[in-house]
Amino acid sequence: MTPEVFRQMAEVQDRHWWFVARRRIIDAIVRSLRLPTDARLLELGCGTGANLAMLARHGQLQAMEYDADARAVASRLGHCPVDAGGLPDQLPYPPDRFDLVCLLDVLEHVADDAASLAAVARLLRPGGRVLLTVPAYAWLWSAHDVSHHHHRRYTRSQLVALAQASGLQVERAGYFNTLLFPLIAGVRLATRLIGRDGGEGSDARLPGAPLNALLQAVFALERHVVPRWPLPFGVSAIAVLRRPE
Repeated sequence: MTPEVFRQMAEVQDRHWWFVARRRIIDAIVRSLRLPTDARLLELGCGTGANLAMLARHGQLQAMEYDADARAVASRLGHCPVDAGGLPDQLPYPPDRFDLVCLLDVLEHVADDAASLAAVARLLRPGGRVLLTVPAYAWLWSAHDVSHHHHRRYTRSQLVALAQASGLQVERAGYFNTLLFPLIAGVRLATRLIGRDGGEGSDARLPGAPLNALLQAVFALERHVVPRWPLPFGVSAIAVLRRPE
């Protein structure tokens, strides 16, 4: 991503409806995994550190970020060590180390997603898990994807195939950001139809306070559902993958 996009994210990640609600959903999912009390966690591609405080509550956390400026912002938060590195072949960690590795909207940024997920699998202890979120559906491609330097969007079946090719078992896979899906899909398709989706934009801009609060409340409702039941569609896809014992 560009420095401008990282700057926007750092400015709004504590307030923007998407970041706040997604953290609440991810927190509920991690709690549902019932990790050991001394669990070792790793967030790969942590960006400017939006998730670090939340993840640090679940065990001994480490993080990695490729971009130097974003890494500096995340490090200053003080929640955990933030290392330099990149996927698939610049991982500064030994194999068989982590109980949970999180890739939260990261895999779509990597050119070789298959090699990257296989490399992540090697970091897991036997029985360890990957928590993976990605943007869903190629037909939802928009200026946001361009400005964030995405390579692709995914379907559930594509995630499952990728996981299986990496030697990981699929514990659960589905979608989220489902309640707002009609609104978001409608806006993106309408913008494309009227020719205003020129490839220069980001969804990280903070809306007005009343709308921001409403979108946050609606999206966050999914924390009661996503950890238990797969949703059939959504703006994002999600999977929990497990290294065999």
